[in-house]
Amino acid sequence: DIETLVKKRTTGLMRPSDAPKIEKATRKEFPEGIPAYGTDALRFTFASLATQGRDIKFDLGRIDGYRNFCNKLWNAARFVLMNTEGHDCGVGAAPVRFSPADRWIQSRLQQVIVEVETGFADYRFDLAAQAIYGFIWDEYCSWYVELTKQQIALGDAESVRGTRKTLIEVLEASLRLLHPIMPFITEEIWLRVAPLAGIDDPSIMRRPYPRTKPGGIDADAVAAMQWVQKFINGIRNIRGEYNVSPAQTLETVWIEDAADADKKLLNDPYLQQLITGNLARVAGIKTLASGETAPPSAVFLLGGMKIHVPLGSIIDKKAELLRLGKEIEKFEKELTKATNQLANANFVANAPPQVVEEMKNRVREFETIISKLRAQQNQIGALNG
Repeated sequence: DIETLVKKRTTGLMRPSDAPKIEKATRKEFPEGIPAYGTDALRFTFASLATQGRDIKFDLGRIDGYRNFCNKLWNAARFVLMNTEGHDCGVGAAPVRFSPADRWIQSRLQQVIVEVETGFADYRFDLAAQAIYGFIWDEYCSWYVELTKQQIALGDAESVRGTRKTLIEVLEASLRLLHPIMPFITEEIWLRVAPLAGIDDPSIMRRPYPRTKPGGIDADAVAAMQWVQKFINGIRNIRGEYNVSPAQTLETVWIEDAADADKKLLNDPYLQQLITGNLARVAGIKTLASGETAPPSAVFLLGGMKIHVPLGSIIDKKAELLRLGKEIEKFEKELTKATNQLANANFVANAPPQVVEEMKNRVREFETIISKLRAQQNQIGALNG
């Protein structure tokens, strides 16, 4: 609390006369004191700041972010337990079948274990922490857990068993990977997860640290899922640009200039199901025949392949054009102010060089934004004929 903090910071000073100044600064910076964040979040913050430099810039915002990471891990574990406890998780002799997404996350785990091993060996705890954080948050929680919802709902018995087995085993290994940095939350979750993985041990501390498995990386599955992620992210970006709700199902997307490798992936029923499912929500995928023209669409590139996303029946054309017109007008005013300032000889002569350079960067940034908005305006103007 603030009173305890003020007392702590003003006691035992080499120059007691500084106490009023320190108290004033403390009350201004921490009016409510310093909130409790938890040991795991604090430990992870220190690990992430353990760079090769001698000085660190400590920031409470970092601890807050890593507390959110603890919450993300906890919520993911709850989802896993809800979908695995009381179910067959592939521990017995029943056959299992792994989907490309299962093999992808298993492979990514093996690759991350190598990164973490290297980080610890080199005393780069920041790199080890960064590798674990990126894998758990961005890949396991944000992608794989979401993919499994569809797999569990639509898969047959063998594939569902394979997905549940993967959910449990990858989470269990990830907890062991994270344990030296975040010992408390990992122990708590692991005690619930371990029995589902067929492990009988009273503590995560008694288990070996994860090591890579020979032949544990399926390069084809990794490449396929990275392609799917780029496809889905392209759809999501278009939704964001055109203010289309994530819950709205888009029209069939059209493919143009697909390479042979793209065609192979497009023809995979499982990958098609991922794209048309909850993550992208498109009605279907079709390839343009030679000489055929796509309907007026927003377009993005995946390698050399063009993906046309028709939006004519989805968006309010008149309202969107009005919104874009206002955005363009706003940025044109900002651009005019910046260019006028650069045209002022006194400003250029007297301002510090870094300020002048910053103003030039602003001009370039505004020009880029206006160009993109005008391109969107043209695309929307072409919708519905």
